[in-house]
Amino acid sequence: MKTTKFLLASMAFCIANAYAQDSNSAANPANAATAVSAASVDKSKAATVNERLLPAESAVHSTGQVTIKGKLVPYKATAGTQPVWDKDGKVIASLFYTYYQRSDVTNKDKRPLVISFNGGPGSASVWMHVAYTGPKMLNIDDEGYPVQPYGVRDNPHSILDVADIVYIDPVNTGFSRILDPKADRSQFFGVNADIAYLAEWLNTFVSRTSRWNSPKYLIGESYGTTRVSGLAKELQNNHWMYLNGVILVSPTGLGIKRDGPVKDALNLPYYTATAWHHKVLPADLQKRDLNEVLAESENFTLNEFIPALSKGGFIDPVQRQHIAAKVARYAGVSETVIMQHNLAMPPAYFWKELLRTRGQTVGRLDSRYLGIDRIEAGSGPDYNAELTSWLHSFTPAINHYLRDVLKYKTDVKYNMFGPVRPWDNSNDNTGEDLRLAMAENPYMRLLVQSGYYDGATNYFDAKYTMWQIDPSGKMKDRMEFKGYRSGHMMYLRSEDLVTSNEHIREFIKKATPAPGQAAKY
Repeated sequence: MKTTKFLLASMAFCIANAYAQDSNSAANPANAATAVSAASVDKSKAATVNERLLPAESAVHSTGQVTIKGKLVPYKATAGTQPVWDKDGKVIASLFYTYYQRSDVTNKDKRPLVISFNGGPGSASVWMHVAYTGPKMLNIDDEGYPVQPYGVRDNPHSILDVADIVYIDPVNTGFSRILDPKADRSQFFGVNADIAYLAEWLNTFVSRTSRWNSPKYLIGESYGTTRVSGLAKELQNNHWMYLNGVILVSPTGLGIKRDGPVKDALNLPYYTATAWHHKVLPADLQKRDLNEVLAESENFTLNEFIPALSKGGFIDPVQRQHIAAKVARYAGVSETVIMQHNLAMPPAYFWKELLRTRGQTVGRLDSRYLGIDRIEAGSGPDYNAELTSWLHSFTPAINHYLRDVLKYKTDVKYNMFGPVRPWDNSNDNTGEDLRLAMAENPYMRLLVQSGYYDGATNYFDAKYTMWQIDPSGKMKDRMEFKGYRSGHMMYLRSEDLVTSNEHIREFIKKATPAPGQAAKY
């Protein structure tokens, strides 16, 4: 999850400003009375009505086309807002969404719908929208770094050829806002509160857009994987909305316990991948292919490292030295460093240590990105090199795209990260929620996608999460894992953008049953 102190430090200033803006807007009683269509606002009154107030309901429609896999795909885009109501039917908030429908397909019953969320918590659904699955993508270089001029271009790898897509910004992210100044913030900002109100919102959205008969898929990235795993059960059990599949991009732990030796050990294969990328592994490992080296590191982690850590301070000194040597070999750092950390080097120290002699740090969410600190000493980087790069390229692009291309005109600030704290993380059972939803629904399948260079939600931890979702192993033939040679947002690397979207495309086709195929065991 994008929630450690490093991320918070880099976000603090923008979130403080966003909170001030939100507080000023929410304090105006007119906020709750702006349930008008953006198209119906009298132009002479627009300056008054839109004083940084989000309309509870609005919609701006446009059309476009994009060539995907060599074929022209026409589409209709809707950028708009839909209310969040309290239990008494009062509008208390409004969520901004962007909805893409392929316009040359008339039968919605057979047309899959992909419902997309990002994470944080507190992050807008911007990342996958304009860099991964949508019809437009960032103007970046082939490795994902910012270039100028900023903006967007056609995405020839979008999944819009096989599915319609809606991108949703939860409360206080993107343009979405609380409208009722008296609304209890706890009904939005927590693991289970977030799932509950978003499920209600989706019920309304699916009804309004006549998508009840469509095969439906949830995709979430980072904390968004916690969100969609919980939504899978909530939608089925409380809204009777049955899904065909769930896609977890760079997943969190989903409430599955792994404290102690397991948690510490699962970092090692990620260290191996990062060290391989920066060419600091021993020569015999460095000359081999990454996948081959990772398989060896994973085997050591499961069969030697976890058992060794389980012995704690009572491990035999000779074995301790043996394990330290092997950990150092696979992590690309010295044995001394490993011994100083009692065999379990924390990720933050690794980001600082790996290239310390070169005077560089590696990124937390994508260790291909390099940073420079004030001093080379220390136990962690000054900043997240990858996040600053991403905000550099994404922020101007999404503001330009929504306001100038899709023509959604508002003076509301687009929150890349919004004020959602405090966030209630208690009772996170989302991994079990997903298991139960899959058990109850024979149609449902799971796809897990991870970048090898992601140090926040590392790929081997994601594998472990998938393994633990169903301890019985009875549903493992409905689960699959895909890894990529990039980081948290694997799609920012052009080569992985192609393959990761193709994996989603194949997954949707595989999880959409043939006509007449019954959902039964």
